Amino acid sequence: MIRIGISGIGFMGWIHYLAWKNVPHAQVVAFNSGDAAKRAGDWTSIRGNFGPPGEKIDVSGLRVYESLESMLGDDRIDLIDLCSPPHAHSAAIKQALAAGRHVLCEKPLALQADEAQRLVQAAATKDRHLMVAHVLPFLPEFDYLLSAHRDQRFGKLLTGRFRRVIGPPDWIPDFYDPARVGGPLIDLHVHDAHLMRLLFGMPSAVTARATLKEGHPKFIETIIDFPDGRFAAATCGVTDSPARPFCHGYEVQFEKATLQFDFVALSNGVESLPLKVLHADGRIEQPALGSGDMIDAFTAELSLAADIAAGRQKESILDGTLAADALTICQAIERAALSGRTEPLA
Repeated sequence: MIRIGISGIGFMGWIHYLAWKNVPHAQVVAFNSGDAAKRAGDWTSIRGNFGPPGEKIDVSGLRVYESLESMLGDDRIDLIDLCSPPHAHSAAIKQALAAGRHVLCEKPLALQADEAQRLVQAAATKDRHLMVAHVLPFLPEFDYLLSAHRDQRFGKLLTGRFRRVIGPPDWIPDFYDPARVGGPLIDLHVHDAHLMRLLFGMPSAVTARATLKEGHPKFIETIIDFPDGRFAAATCGVTDSPARPFCHGYEVQFEKATLQFDFVALSNGVESLPLKVLHADGRIEQPALGSGDMIDAFTAELSLAADIAAGRQKESILDGTLAADALTICQAIERAALSGRTEPLA
């Protein structure tokens, strides 16, 4: 049994708490929060863009701490599940590794790629697992895409277009601050950069154009080139359209089929194009993808993290090096968008 300590009880801490309940080989035994009400079990202030709102929980069976530092003094914890804000990740990871703990960190691993690489090296030096909770590959539509790529059921992957756009992020006042959140490239596009890294490998160059806010990219269109001659395209960013708070999707071409998926959250409901396989012979297939409950994806992610911490599986999708590579891609896109020139990654 892997014993979990959750650090930070905000929206992601709440979602992880719910998902850990579904992992039979792991148990949340502790958490830390600077909020006295949350330490007492009142999590009703938590709200997010999916899943149930926060509830009052029974903390009598949990060890409750005010800070990560105090929780790290509890030697009964095997894995720190780090759900604190992005700017706090680096220092918290260093603390947890120094205390001899495995770490699962919510994305992004850090706000700068070079710092992320240093954290990966620090974990290797300590012989601890540093995993990064990029949940996108565990969502059924994206898991299907990755599986099709791995087993080549539709032949070789040729190219793809990816989209991730939100409305005004008014609930995050420092959204564009590179020292706090990092803007849409680090907060949003890092998901698709990580996915493209899994699908195509590391890019050779990126070309991008962007609108700006506060001197930082706001809405970005990118062409990503890969060393073998393939390319992909991506749309990411923020539009001043609160009527559409979120959308994401992809269209990916294989030799024998095209995979298409689109999801749009509107202020008056949801519209989606469920995953379709458009076969080269004209057939259209809609794969069965399970319950559609977002918590299931987090459960699969956390179950893998527990297996890795227990030594039952290698790091794979959660590997910190992949997360650092995703940040490298995003920072190259930012440089290309600001300079108007193609940015090499070699």
